[in-house]
Amino acid sequence: MSKQREKTAPRERDTILDSIADGVFSVDDRWRITSFNRAAEKITGVSREDAVGQRCKDVLKAEICDRGCLLKKTMETGKPVVNRTVYIVNAEGRRLPISISTALLRDEDDRIIGAVETFRDLSLEEQLRKKIEARYSFEDIISRNHRMHELFSILPDIANSTSTVLIEGESGTGKELVARAIHNLSTRKSRPFVAVNCGALPDTLLESELFGYKAGAFTDARKDKPGRFKLAEKGTLFLDEIGDVSPAMQVRLLRVLQEKTYEPLGSVESVRHDVRIIAATNKKLPDLVREGKFREDLYYRINIVRLELPPLRERMEDIPLLVDHFIGHFNVLQNKEIAGVTDEALACLMTYTYPGNIRELENIIERAFILCKSGMIDRIHLPDPVCGISGAAEIPAWESMSFRDMEAIFLTNVLRRNAWNKSRTARELGIHKSTLFRKLKALGIRSPDKTQEKS
Repeated sequence: MSKQREKTAPRERDTILDSIADGVFSVDDRWRITSFNRAAEKITGVSREDAVGQRCKDVLKAEICDRGCLLKKTMETGKPVVNRTVYIVNAEGRRLPISISTALLRDEDDRIIGAVETFRDLSLEEQLRKKIEARYSFEDIISRNHRMHELFSILPDIANSTSTVLIEGESGTGKELVARAIHNLSTRKSRPFVAVNCGALPDTLLESELFGYKAGAFTDARKDKPGRFKLAEKGTLFLDEIGDVSPAMQVRLLRVLQEKTYEPLGSVESVRHDVRIIAATNKKLPDLVREGKFREDLYYRINIVRLELPPLRERMEDIPLLVDHFIGHFNVLQNKEIAGVTDEALACLMTYTYPGNIRELENIIERAFILCKSGMIDRIHLPDPVCGISGAAEIPAWESMSFRDMEAIFLTNVLRRNAWNKSRTARELGIHKSTLFRKLKALGIRSPDKTQEKS
């Protein structure tokens, strides 16, 4: 190569690199930066002059630099990394999400002389994601499901009343969150919200927990103890799992609700209360009434305003939102920087039925945080039942599943649930019917039985 050519080659290289929208830099075999394009300057806030010659970890300041450098991994294995999401700290000290890809650099003799990394700023995508999450959140409840949004629309009116509320739903569907939302929207929000799990206590303990006791009421009762009704005065008392209360305790509760008074254990005087009652159950109370296990008069006393929460398997469109929410929560709680979930992991999460509902999904993400040190939660970080693995030889081919595949699975499940009626399906999804038709056509989804298909 001529001397003139040697002088112009770096200039041509820099011109080419500066025309690329993504950040690009290269390093030698000692991790020193040898090139740094204009987009890299813009994203990091570090000038080319300051970056070249520095170690890459001193410029990017990513959380993986010390404990899992992707460039080092590529140099050691020879395998490129594609679209791995990590966080860096820019020159202003601001934490930025970026997507990284890496590749080896070789000389004319095919010897490894360094590596190159390209990265894309994901800040705008993260802002849009947060806006979407804010749009679909109400108090601390997150959902884009149309049934949940119908619930959101009436909660302020329910909160402004003084009526007793009954919340029904399977375990883990968020009944206490809804109860807290009603309290926080009400005029009682400045007063206490007190929760009691009625199914976790035997009658004797539940009675003293709810109504308190006087000194001398029983052995070791050396001083008065206020009950939950007293602690919730002028506020809200949440009676969870009220369907598990014994018949004897049901009589006590009925009187408290009817007369607005109660007697602490060992007291001869009634105490008036000003407490709003919200009850919840995972049981079908009408069935218990018919079986004689729950008092009919108490049922009608608490069933003034009834809310039913759908299980997570009937609001699968909420899973991506909930996963993002839990990842953000555990990042703060565990001081980690997990960026999200891979397509393969999301495919697993979108096809699981969640018998434990939202609480189970939260536990799944918490478990994944233990196994995933940084970057993205992958399929290997999820428990076997979530990915449908019942044995070592039955690993499904999730690797080939794209977001398009997941969307097709989700829409097919909703169609099946609505007996392939597209109008009902569109209403459940909260979209226009024409939008659903376009999606089905684009994804190639047709009814398995043409006579079964309904518009």
